[in-house]
Amino acid sequence: MNHCVLEVDVLQAPTLRYTQDNQTPIAEMDVSFDALRPDDPKGQLKVVGWGNLAQDLQNRVQVGQRLVIEGRLRMNTVPRQDGTKEKKAEFTLSRLHSVGAAGSTTASSQGQPPAAARTAPARPVPAQMPQSSESAGKPAPAGQDSAAQWNTSPLVPETDDIPF
Repeated sequence: MNHCVLEVDVLQAPTLRYTQDNQTPIAEMDVSFDALRPDDPKGQLKVVGWGNLAQDLQNRVQVGQRLVIEGRLRMNTVPRQDGTKEKKAEFTLSRLHSVGAAGSTTASSQGQPPAAARTAPARPVPAQMPQSSESAGKPAPAGQDSAAQWNTSPLVPETDDIPF
């Protein structure tokens, strides 16, 4: 499967254009992302968004903004002036998330409802397990409610009888 998630900085403001046949909007922008090693240079990538996502890019994204982008990577072959061909990576956007903003926005090409498009994606919450007898009588530490405590008791009671 080809699915990538990258945290990027916007280098160039999105440019909007339209296809000739059915006037579908297409937005393109250049982004950079941190290298895996500290001594390596930052990577650069062209990001392409189609349809409503292209409109969102044009309206909401600015140079210098930090984003988390989801989508597919593909390689484009581009002819150079000297006659050789160069391969460049291109990122086709499927979702867009703002980073560090209080009103974090999420846009998607998969038709999320508008209310869901304005909030950050929810994180899965582990199922609440019953508290062990050790921690049942203890008050929760300052700054934590009792639902946030994790039950570390063993799943199988400790006995000396081995059933095999």
